Amino acid sequence: MSLEKVILGIDPGTTVMGYGIIRVVNNSMTLDAMGVLTLNKFDDHYLKLRRIFERVVALIDQYHPDELAIEAPFFGKNVQSMLKLGRAQGVAMAAALYRDIPIFEYAPLKIKMAITGNGRASKEQVAEMLKRLLRISEEHMLPQLDATDGLAAAVCHFFQASRPDTDASYKSWKDFANRNPRKVTKA
Repeated sequence: MSLEKVILGIDPGTTVMGYGIIRVVNNSMTLDAMGVLTLNKFDDHYLKLRRIFERVVALIDQYHPDELAIEAPFFGKNVQSMLKLGRAQGVAMAAALYRDIPIFEYAPLKIKMAITGNGRASKEQVAEMLKRLLRISEEHMLPQLDATDGLAAAVCHFFQASRPDTDASYKSWKDFANRNPRKVTKA
């Protein structure tokens, strides 16, 4: 009997929302999809929120994820930007709740640490590690790093959920892959 789980990861935003979907079979993960929803063509903030809701529901209906992993808003200096980001996150979460999908939030620092072993890694470093980890070809990489940020949330959740409740701690995805070769898909 094979155990299968689909995880939808979202990097919320009101200009660009990134998403990534991984499939986990017998604790080995593969990429199902990644992409972005561009919202800069809409002037109305509420219309952007509606589009986020509709797109997340459509992704859920298409890929049937078992869980949603979403990047938690970080505290910045611009309060208005934080409020808009929080609304985008809330709408994406509402879409998951609408379809009875459990939600897991991860701080940006936690996601970066899980993927690269460095909580201060750049978006480019995260994208490069995901490319290696999931064996994503160069032509399938998207220029928008929001897509890999959404994918990173899903992969972070996989790492967190597959961790045993012991003292085992992983310094990075590479450390995890070395200690758990059956959980990482080889091309």
